[in-house]
Amino acid sequence: MRAIVITDDKRLEMREVAMPTLRADEVLIKVEAAAVNRADLMQVEGTYPPPPGCPDWPGLEVAGEIVALSPEAEKSGKWQIGARVCALLGGGGYAEYVAVEQGMVMPIPVGVSAIEAAALPEAFATAYLNLFVEGGAKAGQTFLMHAGASGLASVVIPMAKAFGLRVITTVLNEKAAQSIQHLGADVIVDTSKEDIVEVLRREAEAGRPLNLAIDCLGSAKVGECFPHVAYMCKWIMIATLAGDISPVNMRTMFMKNIRLIGSTLRSKTPAFKAEILAKLVKDIWPLVESGKVRPTIWRVMPIAEANEAHALLREGKSAGKVVMTW
Repeated sequence: MRAIVITDDKRLEMREVAMPTLRADEVLIKVEAAAVNRADLMQVEGTYPPPPGCPDWPGLEVAGEIVALSPEAEKSGKWQIGARVCALLGGGGYAEYVAVEQGMVMPIPVGVSAIEAAALPEAFATAYLNLFVEGGAKAGQTFLMHAGASGLASVVIPMAKAFGLRVITTVLNEKAAQSIQHLGADVIVDTSKEDIVEVLRREAEAGRPLNLAIDCLGSAKVGECFPHVAYMCKWIMIATLAGDISPVNMRTMFMKNIRLIGSTLRSKTPAFKAEILAKLVKDIWPLVESGKVRPTIWRVMPIAEANEAHALLREGKSAGKVVMTW
């Protein structure tokens, strides 16, 4: 089969590789579409290796059709050959076929295309993990989602709104602000014109202090925001695209009982991730099927253009999910 592998000079190239061998409890999926995530870019750079046992090439989420079952998967009766599914992977999604533990597989929601479905597993699982498991989000809370034009934000923002949160998000410029109006955020902060610290200060003074943040940026702004958040605020770090280091006033942290949480989905155990996916199908798939929560597909590209797809994310040009198709 063909796969998009990482070369020695940190580029992506299509090559022939061995077909996956099904292990116990796995299913084989013929891939129709694979979404691009920033973790894939980090893997290419050598800073985010896949878990042991996963293929060396990138790809965390795919959609397609089950074409084979291991004896254990067949015996369980959960899946049948021909089922239309999407799946969360530890890696290896940039390939014509993937072998996946059956607990990492979900049915494609009714009315959703394979292209849309490929953008569901990683983004939706990350959103659910950090909003509800790590964040304990509740209706009426004020919530900050940084990088509002990202593929993850295109899921997190409408999911948070569907569960009754007041949402603040940040973007780099006016063009990006216009591109995400449809997501329904209550406050869109154009950081070329406004400082998020001052926005949070105004929100607090208006009686709406921040209860929860999902932060993929980091930088000195983290510590600068803390004086303006609510008591018991949870600030969840999932990446540090704008900088790894932030000075933090520890007195502010303990006086406000602020919870600073580091979180990655990829590092969780398969059993934990299977629980998250089961909750997605139960709690979120009805919202997807009704149209209340859908990923924003910004660009669809042939998988042979994987380098160009990665460049769109690396250069900050995307406003939603980038999906590649075979």
